[in-house]
Amino acid sequence: MEFLQNNLIYFIPLLGLIGIIVMAIKSAWVNKQDPGDANMQELAGYIADGAMAFLKAEWKVLSIFVVFTAALLAYSGTVHEVNGVALHSSWIIAVAFVIGAVFSATAGYIGMKAATKANVRTTQAARTSLSKALKVSFTGGTVMGLGVAGLAILGLGGLFIVFLQIFNVVSTNSTEMKTAIEVLTGFSLGAESIALFARVGGGIYTKAADVGADLVGKVEAGIPEDDVRNPATIADNVGDNVGDVAGMGADLFGSYVATILATMVLGQEIVVDKLNGVAVDHLNGFSPVLLPMVICGLGILFSIVGTWFVRIKGEDSNVQTALNLGNWSSILLTAVACYFIVMFMLPPHLHLRGVSFTSLDVYFAIIVGLVVGTLMSIITEYYTAMGKGPVNSIIQQSGTGHATNIIGGLSVGMKSTVAPILVLAGGIIFSYSFAGLYGVAIAAAGMMATTAMQLAIDAFGPIADNAGGIAEMSQLPPEVRERTDNLDAVGNTTAATGKGFAIASAALTSLALFAAFVGVAGIDAIDIYKAPVLAGLFVGAMIPFIFSALCIAAVGKAAMDMVQEVRRQFREIPGIMEYKAKPEYEKCVAISTKASIREMMLPGAIALLVPIIVGFGLKGVFPSVSSAEILGGLLAGVTVSGVLMGIFQSNAGGAWDNAKKSFEKGVEINGEMFYKKSEPHKASVTGDTVGDPFKDTSGPSMNILIKLMSIVSLVIAPYIAVGVMTETKQEIRKEIRVLKSVDSLGKETMDTVKNTIDTLTIKP
Repeated sequence: MEFLQNNLIYFIPLLGLIGIIVMAIKSAWVNKQDPGDANMQELAGYIADGAMAFLKAEWKVLSIFVVFTAALLAYSGTVHEVNGVALHSSWIIAVAFVIGAVFSATAGYIGMKAATKANVRTTQAARTSLSKALKVSFTGGTVMGLGVAGLAILGLGGLFIVFLQIFNVVSTNSTEMKTAIEVLTGFSLGAESIALFARVGGGIYTKAADVGADLVGKVEAGIPEDDVRNPATIADNVGDNVGDVAGMGADLFGSYVATILATMVLGQEIVVDKLNGVAVDHLNGFSPVLLPMVICGLGILFSIVGTWFVRIKGEDSNVQTALNLGNWSSILLTAVACYFIVMFMLPPHLHLRGVSFTSLDVYFAIIVGLVVGTLMSIITEYYTAMGKGPVNSIIQQSGTGHATNIIGGLSVGMKSTVAPILVLAGGIIFSYSFAGLYGVAIAAAGMMATTAMQLAIDAFGPIADNAGGIAEMSQLPPEVRERTDNLDAVGNTTAATGKGFAIASAALTSLALFAAFVGVAGIDAIDIYKAPVLAGLFVGAMIPFIFSALCIAAVGKAAMDMVQEVRRQFREIPGIMEYKAKPEYEKCVAISTKASIREMMLPGAIALLVPIIVGFGLKGVFPSVSSAEILGGLLAGVTVSGVLMGIFQSNAGGAWDNAKKSFEKGVEINGEMFYKKSEPHKASVTGDTVGDPFKDTSGPSMNILIKLMSIVSLVIAPYIAVGVMTETKQEIRKEIRVLKSVDSLGKETMDTVKNTIDTLTIKP
């Protein structure tokens, strides 16, 4: 036991390394599976090459951003004092930023490579059985899940150990510890920055191709979604990988890191009881800082165990049930294990910002986080799954045309915000009541502990979608496409629940980051009664709207180019519809690549620059209000608005998508059956086209937006912090006078009973 206590910090990166090793083993297993015939391999090669071409183009642009930002951070680390206030940073923050950016890009790359290997192998497996197809596709998703979680824990845990040594940290309440934590925020900033560009760029790519393929292929030409004759079909399948896999991998890598970091920042402030001058946690007071990393590290092991339960027996087995069983088992294992971890690591009593709580209270806060994550997934599944009331309502409204389908989808999306927000509000209140702000942060860490499992379930969907595309393009027997469609339909729901899970974690994480920002910036409260703060609140609430508008407009512009190109090829290349000529797939891939790289810049710039402009640009402008307080108002606005927009858009898009897919098996509207190519189906295609950028571009980007703005604010907080007040003393004369008499003319005579002089001490 003593050995474990003395070396616990070194076990953290080891847990990340275990995740990476298991990932490598599963990746090797996927590669050994049968990739199918030569035609299937050729089509899969087009998809893999297109995805890699996009990543290379994206990395070229982002490398310039990383170098420029790292240089600014390195310079900021050389500034040690602002307005008489000592700063705790170092030029090494630039190194942490670069490592975070590289790890985030690597996480996306690992997921994309696994997906482009697993897609064609899933198609081939589907020629045998649904069970084997699920095993291949889910294992491919597991590679990304373990890769993301493993890299995050290895990076955070390893860097923390290095920084403790570099800055000679001996206690949590020292200036050296503040420097180590401040430098570590660079790792999270790098991860979230790349995640935003990867998610937005990948989302624009995939939806431009998807919308173009749907509008011309399905609606105008009347051919299936993944028909080999559609020039945009390869770009569409590439988009599934760069958006839903690489983008999602970078996204949750950033969320995972930000959640742990926010908890560590607050944990560093916690006062641990001491006995004879020694912290009673046997870790020299470091236990609240290490706890989130230990929980998430062990969560990797529990996620690995959870994957063992994702099995089905026959063709009629429920795939969703198998995935839920794996997910719930990993959550339950985490819930049980966290009790022993918390009781082992934390002392009986802790204190943070005037709030006292116990180790058992911390455990209850973790349970709150797990419950919130589970409820968010259940609620999201209800609003987006096939066969449920919300999706069925959209189907029924498709019977009266395109407009009523749009109205129905918007209504479902808006109504779907009520229950999640109430769950989040309850989660915040209960976790705070148990352990203060640390309770909120550790609740988010508990929720994110099983990220590896969540990502495995999430990434399985795009792999199944690609597998169905390859089956369609290869003209395989109908039963193959039926099996891949079964997986794909479940994948649409799991993708939506994954986005709900991500936005819930982002809300709790942003609150923890917000609390950390308030502490570092030296402000006690955000007073919205002050006009500049209220103005900041309104501006912050507006940002998710303009951000979403830019993302959706970017998809629209790129989709218009794609539609024109697909129409041109149908018009100018004779023999495409008769299978006598091959479309020019590469031109559609190039359109999506160029458009996504070009259009991702402005939304990304908004998230990065707005906190800097407000923080530094308004410094000293308002004598009675600090820029830090105005920035706090802005963060509050963007967080609340962003969470609502994220839930609304993701759920509306998911519901529209599954409403469209329901027509593939046939739906009943007013007693009449309707199938694909019917008028109600065409209305559902329109709804799905509108929902595509909602659910795959702007919606899921909301959680990165609110976290990235909070992290940027946290990084600049020391430079805009409220100045330190010096203690002042002021004399105060205290008199008590009473009425003695009143003469006939009404003149009063006063008598002084007490006349003393006191000294009032004003402390910072």
